[in-house]
Amino acid sequence: MLYRKITAYIEDYLKSDTDKILIVEGARQVGKSFSIREVGKRLFTNYVEINFVEDDEGEQLFKHIHKKEDFYLTLSMVAGGKLSNHENTLVFLDEVQHYPQYLTMLKFLREDGRYRFIACGSLLGITLQDTTSIPVGSIIRKEMFQLDFEEFLIANGFGHEATAMLRCAYENRRSLTEEHHKHVLDLFRRYLLVGGMPDAVNTYLDTHNIVRVREVQDNIRSLYATDASKYETEHNKKLLIRRIYEMIPSQMENKKKRIVAQEIRGKEGDRFAKYQEEFEYLFSSGISLDVHAVSNPRFPLSESLKKNLLKLYMNDVGLLTNLLYRHNIRPILDDVRSINLGSVYESVVAQELRAHGHKLFYYDNRKQGEVDFLIDDYTAMSVCPIEVKSGKDYTVHSALNNLLKIPDYNISTGIVVSNEREIHQDGAVTYMPVYFVTFMEANLLLTDDALFF
Repeated sequence: MLYRKITAYIEDYLKSDTDKILIVEGARQVGKSFSIREVGKRLFTNYVEINFVEDDEGEQLFKHIHKKEDFYLTLSMVAGGKLSNHENTLVFLDEVQHYPQYLTMLKFLREDGRYRFIACGSLLGITLQDTTSIPVGSIIRKEMFQLDFEEFLIANGFGHEATAMLRCAYENRRSLTEEHHKHVLDLFRRYLLVGGMPDAVNTYLDTHNIVRVREVQDNIRSLYATDASKYETEHNKKLLIRRIYEMIPSQMENKKKRIVAQEIRGKEGDRFAKYQEEFEYLFSSGISLDVHAVSNPRFPLSESLKKNLLKLYMNDVGLLTNLLYRHNIRPILDDVRSINLGSVYESVVAQELRAHGHKLFYYDNRKQGEVDFLIDDYTAMSVCPIEVKSGKDYTVHSALNNLLKIPDYNISTGIVVSNEREIHQDGAVTYMPVYFVTFMEANLLLTDDALFF
C-alpha cells in the first residue's frame, strides 16, 4: 500500500472534535477515495460508502433527493445495519460533485449531527461555481495531488528516516555525498517517467515495465478526455477543452512555452477572453496547472499578474513523458545530451511546487527576459524566483541576474535547480539539486513566538 501524506491529515480531522465536514478534492485518479477509505475503515466501527457516480449508473436511489429526511431514509435502506451514532459511524460521500444538491445538503447534515460525514470530489471546483448555496461555514476543503517525489521515494524503499535526512540536508543547505546523490537522482529520473498517479506507480513497482506504465497513463488521459466531453455535452456547448489540453506538450517546446490564443483554432485575432470557460475547466478539474505572467514582481504576486499571458503544464510529469517519448526511456535515464529535457524538468518543478501549496507565476519582461517560476516567500515577505536547468549550462541565467539587480523589487535571493550535486551560493543565487524541490513547502512552520500577538 502506498504511503500518502494526506492520510495523516484525514486521520487528525476524523479524530478531532470539529463538526465541519471535510471535502477532499483534486483531479481524477490521484487516490482521494482510497485514502479516505483506508483511514475511515480503520477508525470507525461502522463505515458506509456511497458513490454517487455508481448510483447514477445503477438504481439512482440518491439521485433525486433534496431533503435530509429522504436522504436518511434511503441511507438506512442500503446500509441500515451499519448505522449507529455520531461517535462510531462514518458516512463517506464519494464523487459528491455528481449530485450537486448534496453540497448544499452538507450544511443540514452537519447541523443534525446524526452521523460523521466526509466527502470527496474530482470536478468539485467546477461544480461549486454552479452551486447556488455553498455551505461555506460547514465544510473544510482540502486539495489532494498525486504522489510527490518524497512519496515516490518512500514507495521505492526509502525509509521515513532517510527522507527526513534529505529534508534536513535541504534545510541546512548541505550537499549529499556523490553516491547518495546518484541514487536519489536516478530515482528522480524514474519519477519523470512514471509520474505520481497511484495506479502508474503501483504498476511500475509491480512490473518495472514501461509499456505497462504507459498503458495506465493512456487510460488516465482517456478518462480526462471523456470527462471534458461529458462536461461540454451537459452544458450544451461546443468547447475546445480537449484541443487546448492536447496543445500543452507542443507549446512547451516553444521558446516562450506559453499558450497563444490565436493558435487554438488558428484564427487570427482570437483573445484569451474567448476561451475563458475552457481554461477554467482545465484549472478547476486539476488536469492542468496554470502559471501566470508577472512583469513587475512584488509581494504578494497575485496583485501583479497579467491575465492575458499564461503557461499551462500537465498535472503529472509521467503523462507528459508518455506523450514525448512513449516507450523510449533512454533520453531521461541516460541524460542524452541531444535531447532537450527543459520542458520535462519545468513540468515536474511546477507539479511539486503546486502540490506543496504554492501559487505559480513566472517573470516575463520584454527588456529583462523570462524566469521560469516566481513564488511568494511568506517568511521574508518577498518574492523568490526559481530557474530550472536540465543541462550543463546551469550557471547561465541572464534573466534571473537581471531580475535580482532591480532594487525596487526587494528580491534578496534566487534559486537555480539542476542535476548538479553541490549546493552552493554565488552572490544572490543559490544552486541546488532539482530533487530538493519536493521540500519547498509554502506553509512553513513558524516559531511559537511568531504565533502570538
